[in-house]
Amino acid sequence: MRISAKVWIAASSGLTLLQIAASCLMPRGLALTAISDIVPTLQMLGLLAICLLNASANQGRLRWVWILLSCCWCFWLIDQCAWIVYDIVLQSTLPDLFLGDALLFLSGVPILAALMLRPHLDPSQQSVRLGIVDFLQLMLWWIFIYAYLVICWKYASVNLEAYNRNFEWAFIAEAAVSSVVLVLLWAQSKAEWRRFYAWFLGAVVFQCLSIVVADSALDAKTYYNGSWYDTPFSASFAIFMVVAIKGQGLMPRPETEEDRGFGSWTASLAVVAVLSLPVIIVFAVFDQSVPYVIGRFRVAVTAITILMLTVLVFLKQWRLHDQLRIANKTLEEASLTDPLTGIRNRRYFSATVEADVAQTLRGFAARQGASRDLVFYLIDMDNFKEVNDLYGHDAGDRLLVESARRIASAIRDSDEIVRWGGEEFLIVSRFTDRSHADALALRVMRAICEAPFHVDSSRVIARTCSVGWAAFPWLEDNVGAFGYEAVLNMADQALRQAKMGGKNQAIGAAPPGDGAQFQLCCRP
Repeated sequence: MRISAKVWIAASSGLTLLQIAASCLMPRGLALTAISDIVPTLQMLGLLAICLLNASANQGRLRWVWILLSCCWCFWLIDQCAWIVYDIVLQSTLPDLFLGDALLFLSGVPILAALMLRPHLDPSQQSVRLGIVDFLQLMLWWIFIYAYLVICWKYASVNLEAYNRNFEWAFIAEAAVSSVVLVLLWAQSKAEWRRFYAWFLGAVVFQCLSIVVADSALDAKTYYNGSWYDTPFSASFAIFMVVAIKGQGLMPRPETEEDRGFGSWTASLAVVAVLSLPVIIVFAVFDQSVPYVIGRFRVAVTAITILMLTVLVFLKQWRLHDQLRIANKTLEEASLTDPLTGIRNRRYFSATVEADVAQTLRGFAARQGASRDLVFYLIDMDNFKEVNDLYGHDAGDRLLVESARRIASAIRDSDEIVRWGGEEFLIVSRFTDRSHADALALRVMRAICEAPFHVDSSRVIARTCSVGWAAFPWLEDNVGAFGYEAVLNMADQALRQAKMGGKNQAIGAAPPGDGAQFQLCCRP
């Protein structure tokens, strides 16, 4: 443990020892009251400082965890400052229905929020987006419970006994929920994170017990400021200081499929929270054991919460729909893309060729000039098997990736390159004049042969390619006579002629009559 960390813990523990000494040695009076108020205030300031330092040292999700914990200690500080004003400045007791009581309960909400973020994990973006909505639903439901059980007895119909009883049970329930979540996180985590959660669990339970004991003494009229009941309360902040120090430098690990089960559990709880509200509002309407004004207040609070939760449910549904759309688009793109080269595959060609054919036929029907042909170029890398045999399949894969890049650089934006299979590529050239089709074939061959290929970090090899092409429609005066499949077959035959004729050349297929005529178009 670093020296500065030991100093922080020693300082907080020393304040607790000061509180113990004051409770044991000092008589009841203003000085003892001042010490019992100032000691936890200084401990809270120390906790706030450490949490803010931890927040500044982290980023992303982990930073928000420490910011939320800082909010917790801010709530405690505000409430503690109110105690100082009444105890030391005004020298009077706090009102029975003190507004600061809500801060004590609300201080547990940021703790729950921080824990629900599961700081030991680095989740996927999908989990983060959906988890935020679930988290907001649970936090809103928790605040609603406080308003339903406690606030109503303060503003709708004043009842000190009901207020104190419900507040204590709500506070204990909050600590219990935090403890359950901490146990689940402890079970999910390992090593340093597991020790962090263990200390955190001990701090939450110890502080809850110290407050319950002090409240019991307050009800029994045996509590006074600076009594020994304040020493466990002070000690709880020293334990929280250990928690904050142990959290320094901890880094989250990537989320796994098993970890996502916790997220599903959180989502299930959010659904239960939403479904519980109609039951609660029915109970509030027909509950005859409380005054009418309390029932009306609870119905109003429940209705407002239902409206707010409905907005969050709509937001979650919209996000799910958006993620489903993105996932479908990603899957569609993946199914139409060659995983090795990153260019389109034969499935993409099958899905789009009919539209290209229809557009070409419309151009012929409208007589839109010469640049209306659809030309298919089949490209085959010469002697590719030799590369695999001599240098290995990894080298062959690198050659194919680089070949695809070079071919793509030689064509127009309106053209499409497709991985046809093995070492073969297909270019679909739209809005082309067949009389100048050899120009693109020449550019492709030059792109392949003008620069050597790097098969590894130290060796380069020269490669060439052969090209065969044919234009659709096959017969310009009878565009419906042959389909695009027949034209593709003509391009394939032209490619075979180029391979048989010595490779490193382009040959085009043209109709001399009912058959096909192949002629050398160009060499690089």
